[in-house]
Amino acid sequence: MRPASLRRARWLAHPDGVHAPAAMRDWLATPGSLTARLIAHSRQFRVQKLRQATNLCLADEAAAISLHRPQRVWEREVLLRCDGQPVVFGHTVVPMSATAQDWPLFSALGERSLGTTLFYDPRVQRGQLEFARIRPGHPLLTRLLAALGGDGVRPDATYYARRCVYRRRQGLLLVTEVFLPAVLDLVAAKSDMNVK
Repeated sequence: MRPASLRRARWLAHPDGVHAPAAMRDWLATPGSLTARLIAHSRQFRVQKLRQATNLCLADEAAAISLHRPQRVWEREVLLRCDGQPVVFGHTVVPMSATAQDWPLFSALGERSLGTTLFYDPRVQRGQLEFARIRPGHPLLTRLLAALGGDGVRPDATYYARRCVYRRRQGLLLVTEVFLPAVLDLVAAKSDMNVK
């Protein structure tokens, strides 16, 4: 079992706190919808759903979604791909106390982007972004490595992430985005992009 210190990330209120390279900091600090920015930087954008089921939330997620300790939550994990290349690992948790009225589309998203529903629903309130370095041993990095089979990721590397709590009615939803190094290779696409 990994030491507890590796299974938690230190989440900070400002992207400068994680000491990311300037190009990565630019992605971490993206205002508005990350999905929209990724679409603008690719000819073909795709959400690849990895899993969506109940699970125990991670140790560093419980307090963020108003739980006193890790409990079962609805969990969704995806890879965001630009032109076939995975660039972001997305991890979303919703407390079991949330209702279908709080998050009506969550269970039926399939391979649609969660961002397209969050940023265009006037009832959704976005919290403050938090930033962290995800080090080897953290469960999110372990899941990312498993999803990619080691392709294009280094198990000994540190990855940069951001997260945000969203509220709709009485429901909370926590979205964590782990940025892969390939995101730094993206450049603004021409207007003939094909969005799927």
